[in-house]
Amino acid sequence: MTLDPEARKFLDQVAAANIQDVPHLSLHEARAQSEVGALMLGRPPKVERVDDQTFPGPAGPLRIRLTYPEGNGPFPALVYFHGGGWVVGSLATHDHLCRAITNAAGIAVASVDYRLAPENPFPAAVEDAEAATLWIAANAPSLGIDPARLAVGGDSAGATLATVVARRLLDRGGPPLALQLLLYPSTNANFNTPSYLENAEGCMLTRAAMQWYWNQYVPTPSDRLHPDASPLLAPSLANLPPAFLITAGHDPLRDEALAYATRLTQSGVPVQHSHYPGMIHGFLRRYSLFTQGKRALEELAQALTQALHP
Repeated sequence: MTLDPEARKFLDQVAAANIQDVPHLSLHEARAQSEVGALMLGRPPKVERVDDQTFPGPAGPLRIRLTYPEGNGPFPALVYFHGGGWVVGSLATHDHLCRAITNAAGIAVASVDYRLAPENPFPAAVEDAEAATLWIAANAPSLGIDPARLAVGGDSAGATLATVVARRLLDRGGPPLALQLLLYPSTNANFNTPSYLENAEGCMLTRAAMQWYWNQYVPTPSDRLHPDASPLLAPSLANLPPAFLITAGHDPLRDEALAYATRLTQSGVPVQHSHYPGMIHGFLRRYSLFTQGKRALEELAQALTQALHP
């Protein structure tokens, strides 16, 4: 698989800037680097309205940022969980992408500021993600959201949370979800897949970084076998909501994401999968830099439109 020229140019710029991989940074430095990287994307797109809310999470108040499109509600909505290895990332780092999704799909997006590891290890992020989804569904009328047209999604670690929330809501009997939006999810703590070995270094997300993230998030190795940490290991994926999945060829997480898509299909779950062989992990959040990122944004908007605007 040949690296896309735009991705190659971006990686060369990252290397020239001497940006350090997260295992070589302090926790504070890793989070600050993530925030600065988001600022380099430029001014976020304008949306009709932004509403920051606080809700009672499992261990204290949590923030949610809602972005709304033009028009009159109630709007269909996507509950979005940001990436960052469960350790870095915030409402700010993914504000650009969430606003772009709002405009492209004509839906409300609720971005969740869940607790981060290592201060709050597994399953804190899972509990927060589920609680946020339940709160949005329960308070949908006052938020201008249609609870009958609700999806969950995220990128990377956030996509992992989305898969887990979808399964946990199914187990508890609802609320029903129309779609899982899964952007290059981590689904298993196995660092020896071909994609991990092929893309161990030099493609933005490294094998060493993922090992570091997992050590912060799930420090006890035996806990990584729990399906709420590694959703690929869930005993059953039957009856889950339909999924729209994006993968990248030069991504350590490629193979586990593909394996999860295969298991969903084998379980009878409708799956729409779009693979970008020349792209790197995280390319969609940087859609403004990549032609393929813009195309992927259009594809996911179309998937959301089909699922939430029947």
